[in-house]
Amino acid sequence: MTAPVSEPKPQTGAHAVVANAIDPARRPDVLLRVRREEGQELSPWWMIGAFVVISGTVIALMSLIPGGV
Repeated sequence: MTAPVSEPKPQTGAHAVVANAIDPARRPDVLLRVRREEGQELSPWWMIGAFVVISGTVIALMSLIPGGV
Protein backbone atom coordinates (compact mmCIF):
# COMPACT_ATOMS: atom_id res chain seq x y z
CA MET A 1 0.00 0.00 0.00
CA THR A 2 1.36 3.44 -0.92
CA ALA A 3 1.08 6.62 1.09
CA PRO A 4 -1.49 9.11 -0.16
CA VAL A 5 -0.01 11.78 -2.39
CA SER A 6 -0.61 15.20 -0.94
CA GLU A 7 -0.71 18.17 -3.23
CA PRO A 8 1.49 21.12 -2.27
CA LYS A 9 -0.29 23.74 -0.26
CA PRO A 10 -0.74 27.08 -2.01
CA GLN A 11 1.60 29.67 -0.59
CA THR A 12 0.02 32.74 0.88
CA GLY A 13 1.15 35.94 2.51
CA ALA A 14 4.84 36.57 3.01
CA HIS A 15 5.80 33.06 1.94
CA ALA A 16 4.35 33.61 -1.53
CA VAL A 17 6.06 37.00 -1.84
CA VAL A 18 9.45 35.59 -0.84
CA ALA A 19 9.06 32.56 -3.10
CA ASN A 20 8.28 34.74 -6.12
CA ALA A 21 10.75 37.53 -5.32
CA ILE A 22 13.12 38.79 -7.97
CA ASP A 23 16.42 40.42 -7.24
CA PRO A 24 15.72 44.20 -7.46
CA ALA A 25 19.10 44.81 -9.08
CA ARG A 26 18.12 42.51 -11.95
CA ARG A 27 14.74 44.07 -12.74
CA PRO A 28 14.49 45.27 -16.35
CA ASP A 29 13.26 48.74 -15.32
CA VAL A 30 16.37 49.42 -13.23
CA LEU A 31 18.98 50.82 -15.60
CA LEU A 32 21.90 52.00 -13.50
CA ARG A 33 21.77 49.75 -10.42
CA VAL A 34 24.50 47.13 -10.34
CA ARG A 35 25.08 44.59 -7.61
CA ARG A 36 28.82 44.12 -7.18
CA GLU A 37 30.74 41.41 -5.41
CA GLU A 38 32.09 41.97 -1.91
CA GLY A 39 35.12 44.26 -2.06
CA GLN A 40 34.26 45.55 -5.55
CA GLU A 41 31.97 48.38 -4.42
CA LEU A 42 32.58 51.88 -5.71
CA SER A 43 34.51 54.10 -3.31
CA PRO A 44 32.57 57.11 -2.00
CA TRP A 45 35.57 59.28 -2.89
CA TRP A 46 34.75 58.84 -6.59
CA MET A 47 31.35 60.46 -6.03
CA ILE A 48 32.87 63.27 -3.95
CA GLY A 49 35.53 63.89 -6.62
CA ALA A 50 32.93 63.87 -9.40
CA PHE A 51 30.85 66.43 -7.48
CA VAL A 52 33.86 68.72 -7.03
CA VAL A 53 34.89 68.45 -10.70
CA ILE A 54 31.38 69.04 -12.05
CA SER A 55 30.80 71.95 -9.67
CA GLY A 56 34.10 73.53 -10.69
CA THR A 57 33.27 73.07 -14.37
CA VAL A 58 29.86 74.72 -13.95
CA ILE A 59 31.38 77.66 -12.06
CA ALA A 60 34.11 78.06 -14.73
CA LEU A 61 31.55 78.00 -17.55
CA MET A 62 29.31 80.49 -15.75
CA SER A 63 32.22 82.90 -15.40
CA LEU A 64 32.34 83.06 -19.22
CA ILE A 65 28.77 84.38 -19.40
CA PRO A 66 28.86 88.19 -19.83
CA GLY A 67 26.83 90.46 -17.55
CA GLY A 68 27.99 89.02 -14.26
CA VAL A 69 28.66 91.26 -11.29
